Amino acid sequence: MGKFVVKKTATGYTWSLKASNGEVICIGGEVFTTLDSAKNGCASVAKNAPAANIEDQTTEGFETAKCPKFEMYTDKKGETRFRLKATNGQVIAASEGYTAKASCKNGIESVRKNAAEAPVEVQE
Repeated sequence: MGKFVVKKTATGYTWSLKASNGEVICIGGEVFTTLDSAKNGCASVAKNAPAANIEDQTTEGFETAKCPKFEMYTDKKGETRFRLKATNGQVIAASEGYTAKASCKNGIESVRKNAAEAPVEVQE
């Protein structure tokens, strides 16, 4: 089972979602000012990810999906990434760049699988 890891930084709190093998699947979309707000960010991903639609912006003429949604897109380096948007359209999680689109899809499925029941571990 995966877990959310919240860390204190010089400017606030950040979090990442790690798979059971310790690999980072995604990170929070912002730096949070308080520990509680970082935990709320984790809870938002846990709530939104399992039911989120997928909008594949890497295909021409893609169909716009309703939020919550994962947006798959191509970054400036030509890699495929995803971001998770909550019901209100705010970006709440983002991925690393993947060289293969299939790997990006696997990342999305891993977030769906791991986020819902993931405990939150705080590292101060």
